[in-house]
Amino acid sequence: MARPSEPGANALAGLLGLSNHTVRKSHYPELAARLDELETERKRYSWLFEHAVHGIFQASLDDGLRAANPALARMLGYADPQAVLFSRRDLASHLFVGGQAELQDIAQVLQREQALLGYETQLRRKDGSSIDVLMNLLLRPDEEGVVEGFVADITERKLAQERLQQLNDELEQRVAERTRQLMEARDAAQAANRSKDKYLAAASHDLLQPLNAARLLISTLRERQLPQAEQLLVERAHQALEGAEDLLSDLLDISRLDQAAIKPDLDLYLLDDVLAPLASEFQPVAAAEGLGLRLRSGRQVIRTDVRLLTRILRNFLSNACRYTEQGRILLGARRRGDCLRLEVWDTGRGIAAQRLQSIFLEFNQLDVGRAADRKGVGLGLAIVERIARILDYPVRVRSWPGRGSVFSIDVPLSTERRCPPVLAPAPLPSVGDPLPGRRLLVLDNELSILQSMAALLAQWGCEVLTATDRETAFQVLQGRAPELVLADFHLDHGVTGCEVVRDLREHFAVTIPAVMITADRSDQSRRAMQRLGAPLLNKPVKPGKLRAVLSQLLGEAGVR
Repeated sequence: MARPSEPGANALAGLLGLSNHTVRKSHYPELAARLDELETERKRYSWLFEHAVHGIFQASLDDGLRAANPALARMLGYADPQAVLFSRRDLASHLFVGGQAELQDIAQVLQREQALLGYETQLRRKDGSSIDVLMNLLLRPDEEGVVEGFVADITERKLAQERLQQLNDELEQRVAERTRQLMEARDAAQAANRSKDKYLAAASHDLLQPLNAARLLISTLRERQLPQAEQLLVERAHQALEGAEDLLSDLLDISRLDQAAIKPDLDLYLLDDVLAPLASEFQPVAAAEGLGLRLRSGRQVIRTDVRLLTRILRNFLSNACRYTEQGRILLGARRRGDCLRLEVWDTGRGIAAQRLQSIFLEFNQLDVGRAADRKGVGLGLAIVERIARILDYPVRVRSWPGRGSVFSIDVPLSTERRCPPVLAPAPLPSVGDPLPGRRLLVLDNELSILQSMAALLAQWGCEVLTATDRETAFQVLQGRAPELVLADFHLDHGVTGCEVVRDLREHFAVTIPAVMITADRSDQSRRAMQRLGAPLLNKPVKPGKLRAVLSQLLGEAGVR
């Protein structure tokens, strides 16, 4: 073996950097500096370990805690960190509230994931109380089964969360209680509103009965030859009654619309069949005001409730005639995508822009100058707005003060190919008067209406029989069928005029023509009359319309 002084030994020493004393001596300062750095780093980590705000520990999965810093000891209520170096068995019984099962779960996660971060649990303090902590556990890669742990006390945060949750629960309870109170108040308001609507409908219905009798009596007087002074008084009474009737009719309609008692009955209709009768109806009205009325229609098919739609258009036309002093009115339609826009143009005074929305409010009227020039109480457009909402049709209004206005409503065009029903044409004037000498039965439970109707029909030359119920009707007929029946829909004891008419038809084995008269504007009564095949006249009955209907029915009966 070569000695150090030999060439082989010198070569090995050269490779190790120790070939001679001078070389070895030159490495000592560098090594000493490195050792000083390591010592400084150790002291720094030791200082951080001792003075850290959060708890730090080192543990073995098999043996328990190996080291703990003072912060962890204070957190657990101990003065000396050595007092918390629990064995694995003591960890389950003295430290972790979850016991042995929790420790096993933690060990399984660490062995599988190498770390357990953001783990919230409870640790038991020396005095037996517990604290909420957040733990980050790391399994050391360089030493098997050794865990480094960092612990933060989150008890205050948990208490704050619990308090916040409590406050939230209390708030939810208060909100729920307030919501319950509001719902009770809403239900009470809705019940009161329904009660008001029902009362209004009942009161309006009861008021229409004497008004109907008064209208028939006034109409009887109007057709008689009276001195000029008396004739003037009759005309004034007639105008006053018309105003009251219009108001009550509008109130009834508003009540039914607010109760959602009206459901649309949609079907297909030719546009001409809808607009032409309206134009014919309002041309005399416009002419009486010195206005021209033109119609621009077409053969398009629309899907709508014709009764509700014509109510809207009739209101537009009525307002156009009322607020147009000179010029003309146009009723027309133009296509807008998959809809038809039905429009009523006028050359009236127009409406200021700031008032365009308010005109749809109840009891709101445009300025028409003197009170004597006003008609109605401003419910027409409010009714239009409600009907349009039921039909889900947009209503629009444009106006130019001093030049005129246009009211319009969009109605869906039909995509179906089936033919729409043909609306019944307006009754044509008959040749001669078919009323004189005809035997009519009037059925009504109101004696005043019976007397008034009998007086009017007798003045028209009819032979009139009156009855208040089914039994009286059979008595006065004396086994001979009437040529026509005018029946009130609601009789006493829940019996309807439709039922009595059916009994009369069955008894006499003949389809006796009938006209149903009622103040009930509900869809139920309307459907009942449709099933009976009888035309409907709403109270108060307009004598002109009554005479036209009677003439048509009796004229047709005479032809047969």
